Amino acid sequence: MAWLSITLELDAPHADAMSDALMEAGAESVALEPVLDNAGLRTRLTALAAARTDAAVLVSAAARAAALAAPAFSVAQVADEDWVQRSHAQFGPIRVSDALWIVPSWHAPPDPLALTVQLDPGLAFGTGSHASTRLVLQYLEINVRAGSRVLDYGCGSGILAIVAAKLGAGEIAAVDIDPQALEATDSNARRNKVALQVSAPDSLPPGTYDLIVANILAGPLIALEPLLASRTRAGGRIALSGILDSQAADVVAAYARDFHAAVAATDEGWVLVEGLKR
Repeated sequence: MAWLSITLELDAPHADAMSDALMEAGAESVALEPVLDNAGLRTRLTALAAARTDAAVLVSAAARAAALAAPAFSVAQVADEDWVQRSHAQFGPIRVSDALWIVPSWHAPPDPLALTVQLDPGLAFGTGSHASTRLVLQYLEINVRAGSRVLDYGCGSGILAIVAAKLGAGEIAAVDIDPQALEATDSNARRNKVALQVSAPDSLPPGTYDLIVANILAGPLIALEPLLASRTRAGGRIALSGILDSQAADVVAAYARDFHAAVAATDEGWVLVEGLKR
């Protein structure tokens, strides 16, 4: 099977936002690589997309979502086996903390005593390598309570829901508008031997949750505030990521309607906003 490899270059903060937006717009995976040229230190993004993808439409949609001008890009075809070899070379075990590792299937767990999630790159956003994902994973380590009800809204690969399950959460729902994300989440949950309720948002059963996590983008998070607030029990918590430092105040203001909200952590210019439901 042939794929499209779409390559573009941006400065680092914009590259992170564009990477997230490319995944949301339909890219199968995105790799980031620092490059030094006459303009200084920049980041090269290489997005993998299905062969039938209109690269211009994908890049334009991602740029709009990231509030950026559409950048120049180049396109090349990549054979399936070449992409597999490239992925294996590029992605190794990811250490989230002393007690948590994200490990691709072709690697042995580096620490047999640590909590390990087996997850391969591709298909859906979320391998633990991105700062916004790490922020939520570290939050989950501290805040998941045994038996708690957890909702992962915009689950991508399912990494957040899977880690919540491994940390002892009880009933865990994972929702996403992208059918590929739901398929990836279901597959990854089975690979990690955890039980999740995986569905589109419209199929989520009624009820509230003790903890809701959402690693999306600032704009969608602001728009989702009424919905996520309605799904959080009184005294429950919410953890929001995919937010640049410059966007944090707007997200906090939006969630202050129903939560005691504040910035809880930062990582490489990305922010995690935490809220306690009133």
